[in-house]
Amino acid sequence: MSENLPTASGSFGDKPELTFPENAAPADLQVQVLEQGSGAAVESGQTIEVNYLGQVWGGSIFDNSYDRGSSIEFPIGVGRVISGWDTGLVGQQIGSRVLVSIPPHEGYGPMGNPRAGIRGDDTLVFVVDILNAR
Repeated sequence: MSENLPTASGSFGDKPELTFPENAAPADLQVQVLEQGSGAAVESGQTIEVNYLGQVWGGSIFDNSYDRGSSIEFPIGVGRVISGWDTGLVGQQIGSRVLVSIPPHEGYGPMGNPRAGIRGDDTLVFVVDILNAR
């Protein structure tokens, strides 16, 4: 565990709660495997199925699939999602719980995502449970 990254409660399949450290958000993408899965590694170009929680560094939750009760699927590694997801999730094993700290330039950029309450200078933190990839 890194003292510079948030800690996440719960285990794979549970809705996590994030606790943020006192330090500022890292300037670069940070990926921390919280629970190592035993499945195949996710490959660029696959469709990945995940549950996730997304929160602004030190701020509010802007989205999570746990409360909706359904996972999401999307192509990974091909530019269809924010680059922090493409970079941080390709190569992770199915069944893993991964924490990804995504700086603005690998998230929504200077425009942010106002609809989600994300400013252009916000670092995003996700906890992602990788359910499947095909």
